[in-house]
Amino acid sequence: MGSGCCFRSPCNSRMVSLPVIVRAQAILQKEMVREVLAELISTYVMMVFGLGSVAHMVLGDNLGSYLGVNLGFGFGVTMGVHIAGKISGAHMNAAVTFTNCALGRLPWKKFPVYVLGQFLGSFLAAATIYGLFYTAIFDYSGGQLTVTGPTATANIFATYLPDHMTLWRGFLDEVLLTGLLQLCLFAITDPRNNPAQQGTQAVVIGLLVVIIGVSLGMNSGYAINPSRDLPPRFFTFIAGWGVQVFRAQDWWWVPVVAPPLGAYLGGIIYLVFIGSTIPQEPQILENPMEYEDRKIHALPTTTPPQMGTSSLTPVSESRVKRSSVRPVIPLSDSIHTEQF
Repeated sequence: MGSGCCFRSPCNSRMVSLPVIVRAQAILQKEMVREVLAELISTYVMMVFGLGSVAHMVLGDNLGSYLGVNLGFGFGVTMGVHIAGKISGAHMNAAVTFTNCALGRLPWKKFPVYVLGQFLGSFLAAATIYGLFYTAIFDYSGGQLTVTGPTATANIFATYLPDHMTLWRGFLDEVLLTGLLQLCLFAITDPRNNPAQQGTQAVVIGLLVVIIGVSLGMNSGYAINPSRDLPPRFFTFIAGWGVQVFRAQDWWWVPVVAPPLGAYLGGIIYLVFIGSTIPQEPQILENPMEYEDRKIHALPTTTPPQMGTSSLTPVSESRVKRSSVRPVIPLSDSIHTEQF
C-alpha cells in the first residue's frame, strides 16, 4: 500500500510538470518576452561591470581608476551587445529606445517592454554590487551610508554633480553627450554609409562609450542613460542612503530627462544631414558582356533547304537576354530620404 503510493507520486509529478514546462517554453518563445529578457540580462551585465569598476575606484584606494570605470562600462556594453544584439538590438538605454520609437524605427508598444527590462536589469545589478561590496562600503564609510562628503558611497551607484558644475550646465552636458552617442550609433550601424564590419559592432560601440567617458565624462559623470542612473538611485534610496539621493543638488531628474532629448536631437542630426544625403549606388551589372547581342547558328534541320537561302540561319538571343535585365536607375534620381 505504501509502496504503491510512492510509485504513483513521481508519475503524478511528471504529468504535472510536463504541461508546465511546455507552457513555460511557449511563453519564452513570445517575441515580447524574449525582448524584455534580452534587455534585462544585457543591461544587468553592463551595469555589473560598470558599477563594479566604480566601486573599485571609490573603495579600493589604488585598485581602481577613472580609466578603469570607462573600460568597465565600455566593455560591459560590448558584452551586452553580444548577449542581446540579435534579439532586441541590445539598447540597454531608455534614451536609445525612445529615439528609435520617436523616429519610427521601433513600435511605441515596445517602449515600455524595453524600458521595463532595462530598469529591472539595472536595479538587480545595483543590488548585486551592494551585496558583493557590502563590507567594503561600511568599512570605507565608517558604517554611515552618506550621499555627499569625503566618505560618500552613493556615487558608486548613481551620478552626482561635482562642486564646479551647475544644474543647467550639467543638463546641457548630458544632452550633448547623449546626442553624440546616438549620432555615432546611427553611423556605426548604417549599412548605406560606412558601418562597422560585421562582427565588430559590439567592440566598436563599447569603444564609443569609452571615448565619451575619457574625453567628456568629468563634468556630469556621463550618465547618458536613464536606465543606468534611475534604478540604482532608487535602490540606494531603499537600501539605507535615504531620500537624500533625490535631494542632493536636485540632480536626480536630469539623467532621466536630458538623455532622451539629446539622443533624439542626435538622431535627427544624423538622419537629416548625413543619412538623407547618402546617394544610393546605381545598379552595376556583374558581367555586362553577358547581355550584349550575340548570334548563334542553329543546326540544319532534316528538311532540305530552300533555294536561295543558307542552311545556317542566324538566330538572335538578344530579346531573351534583355527581358531579364533590370533597368539601371540613374544616379540623379537615386537619392534616398529616410522618413522620420
